[in-house]
Amino acid sequence: MSNRLASKCLRSVLRLAPRAIKLFTLHSSIFVLSGCGLFWDDPYVTVTNTPLNWCEIHYYNATREPVRRVSVRLTGSGFVEVKSGTSRRVSDSFAKSMDDATWNDYRNRRFNVDPDHVREVFQNLVNVGLFDKDKMFTSTKYPSQGRFIAVRAAIDNKTQTEVKNLFEEDPELAERLYNVVLEFNRPTLGRQKAGPHRPQPPAKKEPEEAR
Repeated sequence: MSNRLASKCLRSVLRLAPRAIKLFTLHSSIFVLSGCGLFWDDPYVTVTNTPLNWCEIHYYNATREPVRRVSVRLTGSGFVEVKSGTSRRVSDSFAKSMDDATWNDYRNRRFNVDPDHVREVFQNLVNVGLFDKDKMFTSTKYPSQGRFIAVRAAIDNKTQTEVKNLFEEDPELAERLYNVVLEFNRPTLGRQKAGPHRPQPPAKKEPEEAR
């Protein structure tokens, strides 16, 4: 009797095996397809022109005291805010050390530039690996030599929130970010500075013809 029962169970297993294999294959395929979006996401995308995109760069130069600081925030709408000085307010909006000697060394400038140019700036940063997690935060052999630069960004549903010194972690990206800081900290883009008025010399009179 036991042999008959064992034989019956074996036939049942063999009869159900093809269906089980099909279900396993189907679920595996769904898992793999969904996993492509979860475990691998292309960090090199084409940036769209949207006001929802933003990027914030913090740069410190500690090669001399007090530390010089610059903060640049760009939005996809073309709005630019630049904070600079030696005050901690440049990098910390919640700073409270009002008795600090550098408290008043703080400048805040706001202006607008062409949104298409901001999109180009964002695309340049994406192309150099702003969101490439495998590329960033892997190399620490480059000394910072007293300079620090970090970035936060949200561009086309991709975010970067790590705050590490990119001069050490990703020197190529750090230099691109530093160039952005230089560009907007000394803005000539999107607006013209009014220079001092200089009186024009009087026009030379042509000698009158002899009558």
